[in-house]
Amino acid sequence: MIPLRIDDPADPRIAGFVSIKERDLTGRHGRFIAEGTVVLRMLAAAHRAGRGIEAEAILLLENRVDGVSGILAEFPADIPVYVASAPVFDAIAGFNMHRGVLALGKRQSAPGLDALAGNLPEKSLVLAACGISNHDNMGSMFRNAAAFGVDAVLMDETSCDPMYRKAIRVSVGSVLSVPFAREGSVTALIGLLQAEGFAIWGLSPRGQTDLDNIPPSPRTVLLAGTEGEGLPENIMASIQTARIRQRPGLDSLNVATATGIALHQVAMINGFI
Repeated sequence: MIPLRIDDPADPRIAGFVSIKERDLTGRHGRFIAEGTVVLRMLAAAHRAGRGIEAEAILLLENRVDGVSGILAEFPADIPVYVASAPVFDAIAGFNMHRGVLALGKRQSAPGLDALAGNLPEKSLVLAACGISNHDNMGSMFRNAAAFGVDAVLMDETSCDPMYRKAIRVSVGSVLSVPFAREGSVTALIGLLQAEGFAIWGLSPRGQTDLDNIPPSPRTVLLAGTEGEGLPENIMASIQTARIRQRPGLDSLNVATATGIALHQVAMINGFI
């Protein structure tokens, strides 16, 4: 790849990168921004693997080109690579906390909830989410999912979009490697997973079972609720629930921390790690 020089922030070739902090690229025909060298490498891997995720263009700060040349070689030769000076780069992006490495990607049509859940392996670990609204937490949950062998992340329609730039960055690109679906109600999600033979465990400080006592199951789902309020009572009443033992005086753990602890425990007892 021979980088193409950009000297004008208004150059139409880099229109997709303009003012990315203020623009919500998610929902615009599936496009998203990938940021940083680690995420760029994950994007290259996803593109090669044919997971329905493709790179459309790459924008680099001029002093970052040599350092990422190995990663650039992992992309198809027809992906344009643009390079700009720091003032031009900042003017394009609209902010200067970008690490000098940005890529514009697109998520093509992906399996819906029914198709994804219906094609999971006989031995599967799933992370489910209800009403997660914080992109940092969403990204951390995907990072946990990748670390502990989760086969899919399934979210209700009230959860935030994991393809948002900050969620992708916090996940260190795991959003691009872990299959996911986000649609419908949590009630419908639970019903679908129960029909597929999954043991569903809701995580809550009000859970009835200690996390250590969750029995092994070839198909297990851990369900996390919204930050603060947690899982609704009617949902808690419809599934098995588990709690993480902790010292008194603190209401609950952060949802990303809780899912990391719980996924590690369940992955261990079921042999996923």
